Amino acid sequence: MPPFDTSLPTLLLIAVGAYLVGSIPFGLVLARVMNLGDLRAVGSGNIGATNVLRTGNKLAAFLTLVLDAGKGAAAVLVARALAGGDAAQVAALAAFVGHLYPVFAGFKGGKGVATFLGVLLALAWPLGLAACAAWLASAIAFRISSLAALIAAVAALPLAWLFGLTQVLALIAILAILVFWRHRQNIARLRAGTEPRIGAGRTIAKD
Repeated sequence: MPPFDTSLPTLLLIAVGAYLVGSIPFGLVLARVMNLGDLRAVGSGNIGATNVLRTGNKLAAFLTLVLDAGKGAAAVLVARALAGGDAAQVAALAAFVGHLYPVFAGFKGGKGVATFLGVLLALAWPLGLAACAAWLASAIAFRISSLAALIAAVAALPLAWLFGLTQVLALIAILAILVFWRHRQNIARLRAGTEPRIGAGRTIAKD
């Protein structure tokens, strides 16, 4: 196999492609296709799976979760196949930023949790599974989606170190910081004790 092309033009092209893939607003698309109304007028107005669940359609929420995770994973896997590990990390960050600030949805995206987990699964599946387990256990224990997301983001860094994945520590730190930034209003509500629990319905404060 010839050496991978990791030149700047190649990495920039991969970054743009991954950003566009990450920008696909599956929550909005599914809400429209399944006649669930304007997702931005529901609950927090967010386009992610948690807010899709507030429409009452569990299938739509599940599909949003899978597709948002899948687009992050796909971007990483394709980039790795085309140009190697460095390109995979570039694609991971670009796809994640695309989900947070999607060009196809007026740069108003989701909180990035599903895409974050999808990226981790593609970078190293043991790490991704461990982070998913941390999210699931936290969601079951506390029934607060945002808290589960923050715990999974915090856990990802030491988990990566435990798995010996030192080459992705800087990337995971950046992704975790972005997760916290996007959850800053949720953090304020967690501190105030007003953050809604999973299944609380539509009538919650807008982000």
